Amino acid sequence: MNIASSISGRVPTSSSQRSSARHASVRPQFRSKVVCQLHCTHCNVGVCRRGMKAILLADTNIELFSTDTPPYGVQLVNDDYVTRNCQCRIKDAACLGCGNVVGYHVSQPCEACLDACNNGHFWMFHMGEVVSKERLDGTGSKPLLWANLPYPERDAIRERYESLCR
Repeated sequence: MNIASSISGRVPTSSSQRSSARHASVRPQFRSKVVCQLHCTHCNVGVCRRGMKAILLADTNIELFSTDTPPYGVQLVNDDYVTRNCQCRIKDAACLGCGNVVGYHVSQPCEACLDACNNGHFWMFHMGEVVSKERLDGTGSKPLLWANLPYPERDAIRERYESLCR
């Protein structure tokens, strides 16, 4: 599994406070990671705009993508089950475009994974089931880094605006 702690307490009110808190909520080793847009390999439907290339905590030989918010292009399917390598409970996530399982959601993380160094993400995508593309920053010339990624709510508003203005 691949999760991390989030900040708690009051929500900052000023723009600089929010930016500072957002930066602090991402562990230093993840701040320089590139944000990826993910599409289903089977039908090319977009499933996530906030992907991060990651390594599974329970089996470091497995690479995957993860995200910090519920992705827009998947639906949870089937029953929860426990993984082979730890006690996390997970549920499969299928693409809304074609129905193929492209990843999973950690519905209940185990203590071992919560205690490990992780990125706080509870949604995972299998490498072979999604295609990634680097997301660009506001200038459109450089890859967007997790340290500069807006809060999920603000990112969703930007996404709706961009889709309406195309």
